[in-house]
Amino acid sequence: MLNCAGGREMARSYYVFKSGRVRRKENTLYFEGEDESTRPIPIEDVDDLYFFGEIDLNTKLLNFLGQQGKNAHIFNYYGHYSGSFYPREKNVSGFLLLRQVEHYRDKGKRLFIARELVGAALHNLRRNLLYYKNRGKNVEDSIAAIEAEEPRVEKASRIDELMGAEGRVRAHYYQAFNQILDLDFEFTKRVKRPPDNMVNALISFGNALTYTATLSEIYVTQLNPTISYLHEPSTRRFSLSLDISEIFKPVLVDKLIFKLLNTRMLDEKDFDEGLGYAYLTEKGRKVFVREFDSKLETTVKHRKLGRNVSYRTLLRLECYRLVRHLLGMESYRGLRAWW
Repeated sequence: MLNCAGGREMARSYYVFKSGRVRRKENTLYFEGEDESTRPIPIEDVDDLYFFGEIDLNTKLLNFLGQQGKNAHIFNYYGHYSGSFYPREKNVSGFLLLRQVEHYRDKGKRLFIARELVGAALHNLRRNLLYYKNRGKNVEDSIAAIEAEEPRVEKASRIDELMGAEGRVRAHYYQAFNQILDLDFEFTKRVKRPPDNMVNALISFGNALTYTATLSEIYVTQLNPTISYLHEPSTRRFSLSLDISEIFKPVLVDKLIFKLLNTRMLDEKDFDEGLGYAYLTEKGRKVFVREFDSKLETTVKHRKLGRNVSYRTLLRLECYRLVRHLLGMESYRGLRAWW
């Protein structure tokens, strides 16, 4: 189990890799491992829970997590995200819900938000590449491809045009990985189900962690996580978390992948590879999770607030920026990394 420091109000994200049982006794959670070890987890110390092992639990525990407003995110044996226990929302606002729906149903209002989401994501992708260009990496073609798409994003009149522009940018962006990373193979394209090499395995795992971290921050606000603007709302997913995650994947996931592979913190030994698939081993997932959580707690000097804020706080601030836009308080502008 990893209990990584940070989180809101000094609470922590707990990452459980071992198999066993989680139960409640009074105001404390107890993890009971298959080796008969027991570890207490005070509920006030919990921000959210991540389960990577085979965990037994009951409705008594889920009711308790719901009462305390604690999210639990479930991953399967291969590290793929399966779903979340998302407690009944405490911070509800019928007025904000109506405004969310209004901005989805109005074509112009939806397009404005979706354009900002894509525009901010493209900015952050380009900034990653500029960092490596300044260090002698040959990524000029990928930068040029992003810059060519930016005017199309600004003029897009349909959601599918925005999705198409983002898809083309990411295809060029991923080609630059061959220049940034010292790989023994050519990284040709993004493959998700299943990931076919270690780079795709890291992208999939990191994106899932970003999605769940974003979902946990949405829960703190009055936003409804099922109403989105770039991704189409549908059953079985919190599509607003997908929207906001697009902005943060370049700064949270991609930079981390470059670090882990270029410094050999992860290598071929940390992947289970077979014909047409690649998955992180338990050791590899632990390394990634530890570094990802550390990244969430890393701080940067905020231009407007004039103080240091963590990446986790930036996620929450992004949600509140969207809230202010929906309420007509200020126009939404997606986070564009300046550091």
